[in-house]
Amino acid sequence: MISYRTMLLSLAGGAAALLAANTGYAATPDIEGAKALIAAHSVLPTFTPPAEPFDAKKCMKGKKLLTMPVSSANPFTKNIALAEIAVGKELGFEVKEWENQAQPTQWVQGMEFAINNHYDAVDLMGGVNPQVLGPQIAQAKKAGIKIYTSHLYDTIQTPDPSVDLSMQVPYHDVGTLLASWVTVKTGGKVNAVIVGSDEIIPTAPFVKGITDGLKNICGANCKFTYINAPVPEWSTKIKIGVQSALIADPTINYIIPIYDSMSQFVVPALTITGRKDVKIATFNGTPFVIDLIQKGNVEMDVGESLGWIARSILDGYMRDMCGLKTYTALYVPFYLFDSSNAKNAGTPADYDRGYGDQHVAGYDKLWMVK
Repeated sequence: MISYRTMLLSLAGGAAALLAANTGYAATPDIEGAKALIAAHSVLPTFTPPAEPFDAKKCMKGKKLLTMPVSSANPFTKNIALAEIAVGKELGFEVKEWENQAQPTQWVQGMEFAINNHYDAVDLMGGVNPQVLGPQIAQAKKAGIKIYTSHLYDTIQTPDPSVDLSMQVPYHDVGTLLASWVTVKTGGKVNAVIVGSDEIIPTAPFVKGITDGLKNICGANCKFTYINAPVPEWSTKIKIGVQSALIADPTINYIIPIYDSMSQFVVPALTITGRKDVKIATFNGTPFVIDLIQKGNVEMDVGESLGWIARSILDGYMRDMCGLKTYTALYVPFYLFDSSNAKNAGTPADYDRGYGDQHVAGYDKLWMVK
């Protein structure tokens, strides 16, 4: 399978080469390179098997997986957990979500639940940092429980050594794609506010992907500022921070909340300040954010099929649990949603619509279900 980085380098041309060199601001915006990258992610993704077929039902019979999202209140991670549960039912093994509100004490309780109830593996999904669970992970591994992470580390990061398998995402490349979008839409005159959460492990390379992209694709006329909003403070800090930034600088033209569930707190800030001219570009493809695109509140979302994510996560985990050769890069294509195609995801949007359905049949065949 061709890597996302290889595809980016070939499609974005000069923009990606500049990003790799990271030599400072480009003299002029690379509009054509940015357009090429956008075009490549504006066509429906196709399914290419990431590994060899195997009999998933047979090898997973009787096994149990506990999936623990960073927060059950986050629609993105919640829907991935629900999709994992649904796929587990289709294949005949148990997947249970450990519901929580992003509190480390709740994650500790989840680990204890897995140990006491003899689970085979735990999925720390979408932001649960293994480092805060050191003693519990050590105890779980003594009990023969495998520890996995998914949609957590960037592909350029090294996972915690206590983790048996990590399904990683090229967040930094998504940053390049977001930088390309805002560059094209502003003609190389971006003034953006980037909103992130520093405690989430991939935030640093993700934000660097955006800022390097703005420097090297957009050029010297582009500006950006950064707001850090810890996950438990999203509902207050994002709205107040964005509102203050807009009041302080009336030339801001883009808000880039790096995780799209943040958008629900950005939109009110635009309304309060009367700055509905400011656009929002973001990442994840959470259904309610695609609904916001349909309503005109968000301009673009780099989408990932949550159903595709769930299948890729489970495919990697099942291979490891069954003693098969597996892989570490989460196999999920990125697809751009804007006003031209957001309705294809349904009204209201669904976590697995709008991306085509090749992955459903593709994984069924891969798992020898049909």
